[in-house]
Amino acid sequence: MALVSLLIYLHILLFFIILEIGHATEKTTRVLEATAPGDIVIGGIFPIHEDVDKENNSFAPHLKPCIRFQDRGLVKALSMINAIEIMNKSPQLADANITLGYRIVDSCSDVSTALRVTAQFTQQANCHRRNNTSICGQPVTAVIGASYSETSIAIARQLTLEMIPQISYSSTAVILSDKSRFPAFMRTIPNDKHQTAAMVSLLITYGWNWVGIVTTDGNYGQSALDYFVSQTSENGICVAFKSVLPQSVTSKDVSSAITQTVETIYKNPKVQVIVSFAKPRHMMFLYQELKNQMLKAGQNIKSMRRVWVASDSWSSSSSVKGNLTLEDIGHVVGFTFKSGDLSSFNEYLSRLEAAGHDYTGNNSFMLEFYTQLNANKSSGDTELVSKAVNTLREHTHGDTIFSVEMAVNSIAQAVASICKTRDCKTPGTVQPWEVLRALWMQEFKLREKRYKFDSRGDINMGYDVTMWRSDGGNIHVHDVVAEYHPHNNNFTHTNYNTTQHLQDLKHIISKCSNSCIPGEFKKTAEGQHTCCYECIKCTENYYTNNTDMDQCLSCDTNTEWSPKGSSTCNPKALQFFSWRDGFAVVLLSFSALGILLTLLVSALFLHQRDTPVVKAAGGPLSQTILFSLTISYISAMLFVGKPNSFQCKARQVLFGISFTLCVSCILVKTLQILLAFQFDPELQGVLRRLYQPYAIISICVALQVTTCICWLVLKSPFNHIIRYPTTLLVDCHEGSYLAFGVMLGYIAVLAFGCFICAFKGRKLPQQYNEAKFITFSMLLYLISWLLFVPVYVTTSGVYLPAVEMVVILISNYGILSCHFFPKCYIILFKKDQNTKSAFRKNLYDYASKTTDCIPVSGSSVSEREFSAQNFIISPSSLSVPAANPLKPAVVTNCRDETSCTGLHRGSITQHCLRRSTSI
Repeated sequence: MALVSLLIYLHILLFFIILEIGHATEKTTRVLEATAPGDIVIGGIFPIHEDVDKENNSFAPHLKPCIRFQDRGLVKALSMINAIEIMNKSPQLADANITLGYRIVDSCSDVSTALRVTAQFTQQANCHRRNNTSICGQPVTAVIGASYSETSIAIARQLTLEMIPQISYSSTAVILSDKSRFPAFMRTIPNDKHQTAAMVSLLITYGWNWVGIVTTDGNYGQSALDYFVSQTSENGICVAFKSVLPQSVTSKDVSSAITQTVETIYKNPKVQVIVSFAKPRHMMFLYQELKNQMLKAGQNIKSMRRVWVASDSWSSSSSVKGNLTLEDIGHVVGFTFKSGDLSSFNEYLSRLEAAGHDYTGNNSFMLEFYTQLNANKSSGDTELVSKAVNTLREHTHGDTIFSVEMAVNSIAQAVASICKTRDCKTPGTVQPWEVLRALWMQEFKLREKRYKFDSRGDINMGYDVTMWRSDGGNIHVHDVVAEYHPHNNNFTHTNYNTTQHLQDLKHIISKCSNSCIPGEFKKTAEGQHTCCYECIKCTENYYTNNTDMDQCLSCDTNTEWSPKGSSTCNPKALQFFSWRDGFAVVLLSFSALGILLTLLVSALFLHQRDTPVVKAAGGPLSQTILFSLTISYISAMLFVGKPNSFQCKARQVLFGISFTLCVSCILVKTLQILLAFQFDPELQGVLRRLYQPYAIISICVALQVTTCICWLVLKSPFNHIIRYPTTLLVDCHEGSYLAFGVMLGYIAVLAFGCFICAFKGRKLPQQYNEAKFITFSMLLYLISWLLFVPVYVTTSGVYLPAVEMVVILISNYGILSCHFFPKCYIILFKKDQNTKSAFRKNLYDYASKTTDCIPVSGSSVSEREFSAQNFIISPSSLSVPAANPLKPAVVTNCRDETSCTGLHRGSITQHCLRRSTSI
């Protein structure tokens, strides 16, 4: 009997255990929700749990139990409740005589679960549209949610069927902005295209072009990854690696994916900046695995330090650090949505704390939250509620609260605008598509600011840039250091004290290759990333003026040059035979001295014009020669300085004509000497008639003038620039080198004629011998110009004009020294030789030595008669009487043993002076 009783007791116990298990299972699989009645019901979909239990592999459709309660998901749901309660007290809804209700469900961060609860919203809408009876529950007019983009995309397709407006507070996938596919979707935040643009702008600001990417699989992660990679490639930033983690944090592949990601990070030490679009729990696993791998490799844990650029998905989640410190992790720069005023929500939490467990009546999420907090340790009601509220305050993020409040306000004001003109108390009176139309067309107001959805259904206010800061053992994740403005793609710093943390990022280098300095360009090997390169110096006449330039820029070789590896183009130095050049100063000094000496000699000869030496030197011819030498010295000066067109034309023509005049006069003098002393008597009559000094000079000069005129008219000299690798030489081009050669050759012919004639008269009386000096001066001229021709033809450069200038000075000084300085010496220091008697004695001595006859008028030439004569000085300075200083005396050779020289002067009687036989 006892055994039977025991068996009965065991069966009853087993029955109750099975019944309790069944109740427990039903409880865990039951969909939790928070509800409140109202004339207009707004649905809410929030990730109160982090995932669902996927261990049940049943093929039958079933609702999977949610696991891992998320405190921050509950905070989002409570912010919606608070916003609705505030709007119910607003004048707008009071004027419309309506109230708002809500029905908040849990998506459990799972798409399938979200679709199940969304189906309940659409079923109620269909029921009212078809039956409009009391059997139907109150319809949902609009939906706020979901949190993750993949979930929002799924439920948006479902809500679009009934055109129920959906406003998300954190789904940022760019695809949701496509109104042709999601016409009922809106959001109170910018899409990922702006966030990735902000991240790329941050990378550019700090010069980071070698980065890694960690993202979670799914619509959000893939969309963010695609847009980020697209924008980085446009801005010269290279992605060293891309790691895509499984979307579900409970997936069996998560561990291996995390390990592989860590190994990739470890193998890329140059990647010091990692951009992450991952979920918070993924980042927590990643940091923990990084720590384990570093310790396993025997490295300091601080070697895992990186700059982590966090997306809005985890930038405000301090829990990702796990048991690590911020010093171990490195720097975290996060992008968050714009924050609002949290004062109203904080007041709501205070009211929640005061209400205690009474608040859990219509909010099963709060009941579960209290149960979890009290699971391990029994606490009093007051202590438990305070702990719960403090936990909620810790997970309060201003950006999310603000986004939810905006969504609630936009729906409430859209409904109020509709219900002003109709009675909205009856369920189903306001259709969802009417609310959607009002949302598109109308602005709404929140805290004295007005907002409106753009054509893509977004509200783009930019981003707050945060930087994590460590304060002892605590990490502050909400310090806003800058604001990003999408309209102009730039940042503005908000607080000087907080932006000081950004200065720590400037010394961090995240590059595959070191920057190429100015003067170098990047050379990328085939198959490599464009950010991995070697730096090559620019070649000559090429340069780079910035870091990391892809190619060298070309200098304008007409006016610029650059050496190898140059960062700029240097202007080519303008060169010419400058006045400041030392050699030019010397030559100009000689030219000035030559002009001075010529003028002094001219003045001296003019003063001594009646003396025998000056008359014998040619009289007026000497002044003509001195004048031509002055002009020649002046022409030499035109070879100095920056050439211009006039200077190039004048210097050669001036020299050619002036020196031709000089040499022509000398030629007349040499011809005079030959005719007087060297020709046979039978030729003297003919030559005397042909010998016309002024005509000869005029003809010689006229020929040179004609040559120069033809030169100037047909192809005249001009100034031009000769371009060398590093300099610009301003030079005179002679125009026609043939004309230039003809001009110089013509002077050379005249000079050679002078040389021949003077050479034949070199044996005249030694005391006044001028033929030797003429011979020497012409020889000097010919040699100097013969040397000039090959030098001029084969040489170029700044000193080429100096070569011609030197030759001109040599020629001028040769004539001045040989023709005039001996005369000046006699005039100034040998005055006894500058007398008529000295000339007569010299003539007598020469005649006696050469056994020639010198005719004299009568038995003697009186002093008065001699003084009445003009004197012609031959190249040997022999002075003889003549009626015309430019007409030579006639020399008559005696045919007998006594040689005579006859000077026929009218009826003058010839007397023969026999040369002493002893000489």
